[in-house]
Amino acid sequence: MAPLAQDWTYAEWSAVYNALSFGIAGMGSATIFFWLQLPNVTKNYRTALTITGIVTLIATYHYFRIFNSWVAAFNVGLGVNGSYEVTVSGTPFNDAYRYVDWLLTVPLLLVELILVMKLPQKETVCLAWTLGIASAVMVALGYPGEIQDDLS
Repeated sequence: MAPLAQDWTYAEWSAVYNALSFGIAGMGSATIFFWLQLPNVTKNYRTALTITGIVTLIATYHYFRIFNSWVAAFNVGLGVNGSYEVTVSGTPFNDAYRYVDWLLTVPLLLVELILVMKLPQKETVCLAWTLGIASAVMVALGYPGEIQDDLS
């Protein structure tokens, strides 16, 4: 895990806090919307729409975990000059949640894309497995680069 920068202003910290909150609300409400629309969609596309809802539900969960990790990584309080000050708490910010999210959602999104293409069943199954595994490997191999601390 890369160390957090030490000099966060309250405005900068708050911008990230609010963006994560917005992401949680957006993904959560999208999940509800997608699943409420299932009866209005042709049967051929219901599985794809269900997967869309699963993807946004997974993203909602991981944004929630990222949000909690963000809050725990900092202490925010009233400073001596009367303005809010942000200091690093010592609790590490866990950015691995992004990769866990991608490890689950990217293969699902590719499967969803394949499902709406109306390919023959044999080709659909073959492509879904091939692209699903390839995308999971891609994300998994990207994580070691993310946690690399040596910037030289």
